[in-house]
Amino acid sequence: MPAPGILVTGGAGFIGSHTCVALIAAGYRPVVLDTLVNSDARSLKRVACITGIEPVLVRADVRDAAALDRAFAAHPVRAVVHLAGLKAVGESVADPLGYYDVNLAGTLSLVQAMGRAGVRTLVFSSSATVYGDSHPSPIPESAACNAVNPYGRTKAMVESVLADLSRSDGRWGIACLRYFNPVGAHESGLLGELPHGPPNNLMPYVAQVAAGERDCLVVHGADYDTADGTGVRDYVHVMDVAEGHVAALRHAARRPGVLMTNLGTGHGASVLEVVSAFERASGRRIALRIGPRRPGDAPAYWADARGAFLALGWRARRDLDQMCADSWRWQAANPHGFDDPAPAFAANLPRFQDNSGADTDANINSNVGHSHA
Repeated sequence: MPAPGILVTGGAGFIGSHTCVALIAAGYRPVVLDTLVNSDARSLKRVACITGIEPVLVRADVRDAAALDRAFAAHPVRAVVHLAGLKAVGESVADPLGYYDVNLAGTLSLVQAMGRAGVRTLVFSSSATVYGDSHPSPIPESAACNAVNPYGRTKAMVESVLADLSRSDGRWGIACLRYFNPVGAHESGLLGELPHGPPNNLMPYVAQVAAGERDCLVVHGADYDTADGTGVRDYVHVMDVAEGHVAALRHAARRPGVLMTNLGTGHGASVLEVVSAFERASGRRIALRIGPRRPGDAPAYWADARGAFLALGWRARRDLDQMCADSWRWQAANPHGFDDPAPAFAANLPRFQDNSGADTDANINSNVGHSHA
């Protein structure tokens, strides 16, 4: 029986390429739809180095209805993992209309195309930013959504749209995954985060300081009410997040309705704890200086991660030391990203295994109305 096809929008990006690895490990065949505006097609070559299978690439925009219809007609996919979108908070404040266009209108276009194709199983890449910054941690899924920037509001709006869709048509199975802070890289050193310009997130910035590409890390505030005064966040390994998509895909395929769940470790790490872990991983000192707080930064922010285990059988397995070790391996082996040749040591690492937390049956039980059975 052919492996089930899964359309992965944004599949050439950081989380998308790692998700392709996890999908292939679980017996699926990803078809990637990506504009390549903020990603690189060579990531899919690296997926092939890890798994032996290169995902098909469809270069298209989720806002292009005709291109979506062609993709569904050409590739008999049974479900969609939707990761395509814009994700920089500051940029969303400067260009809110662009974010509503890509993130909200793009999702509407995609879901409408799915309906036309009879594909009604969807995993949506949401974000913990839907909660805003006023909740005490750990934050459960029952916490009110109160996003404080356009990026977070686009994610919350899409969740509301998908919930309404599910209520209106019981044939849909949908899982919305609220990520906290995905970091790290694939253990092979072949895949990792490749920021365009200065990194917006802590871990790739620390990695670039360790590699000598940046002079020092600026710590934004050291006077918070936390153990060491620096901000605390829930960092979760990108491969744990990728495996969470596989578990969510199986859930959505078998249980109509909509699920909203966190993907996090259930505990936080401070900026200084991340720096110390990265120094252990790299064997290098991370130069830093203390700067002022940034407006809107919460002191501490981490997930109540129990919901994903109860609903999906998934939990994060990789700790902060592994996140840093894998991130450093990627940074050290690929200082110029995909312009560098694949690291030689990757061939000696184990291939992959399915750690999504669910059974290993890759067959998706189609929701009612599926046209690609």
